[in-house]
Amino acid sequence: MPSVIVVLLFSYYPLIGNIMAFQKFVPAKGIIGSRFVGMKNFEYIFSLPNTWQIIYNTFFISFMKIVVLITVPIIFALLLNEVRHHFAKRSIQTAVYLPHFMSWVIMASILIDILSPSEGIVNRFLMALGFQPIFFLGDEKIFPYVMVFTDLLKEFGFESIVFLAALMAIDPTLYEASSIDGANRWQQTLFITLPGISTTIILISTLSMGYVLNAGFDQIYNLYSPVVASTGEILDTYIYKLGIKDAQYSVATAMGIFRSLVSLVFIAVSYKIANKLVGYEIF
Repeated sequence: MPSVIVVLLFSYYPLIGNIMAFQKFVPAKGIIGSRFVGMKNFEYIFSLPNTWQIIYNTFFISFMKIVVLITVPIIFALLLNEVRHHFAKRSIQTAVYLPHFMSWVIMASILIDILSPSEGIVNRFLMALGFQPIFFLGDEKIFPYVMVFTDLLKEFGFESIVFLAALMAIDPTLYEASSIDGANRWQQTLFITLPGISTTIILISTLSMGYVLNAGFDQIYNLYSPVVASTGEILDTYIYKLGIKDAQYSVATAMGIFRSLVSLVFIAVSYKIANKLVGYEIF
């Protein structure tokens, strides 16, 4: 019962505030006293000139992150699984897991120093090779890709845990039998390892669709600047600006509901696909 009460208070009771999306909300009047305006807030957000660009930015960055954060952890798990030296394997695991436990505030501070166009170690290396320095966090063309790469740098080790666990579940006698038949390590990977973890790969891939509008507020907010607004602004940062900075509570709530509805559709579709392909059920 205490757990149910906590969930009701902190997860369901706040949903009542979504009624602001259909009002011209005035804090002094509250939800009860504010005027009902129907769908006008939704009409307003879709009439703004940059709304569709922001939606595109969110989809683009999120989709790239999903693809990369599935592909690279699989490859890393396969490579790490081939390491036979126990101490070396554990050391590598610890090193790549560590960034996951750092907040984006700390991580962003480190990345800003590393990627600085004048003092950063990356640009110093490029200039030593004769190249011009690159403003990684100030070039709107490459900013989305920097977001994907830095998110990969932080999360790929932790994301690989589930694939390493799937590798541990494969029957080792299959490898022994294939060795007797003359299979090399590449053939074992191709015909035993990958089919053995295919169910996990399909499941993680389909469930990731539910996060297609989650481009990473913490990361982008800490690395974002107005210079890269055309390609770096996402729905989460836009909602924050509308609701917190500009105090347009009704408009921000409407945008948040739109984001939630789209995510709900993708989550429903992803669970349906997961159930059809690998028999995954939540009820």
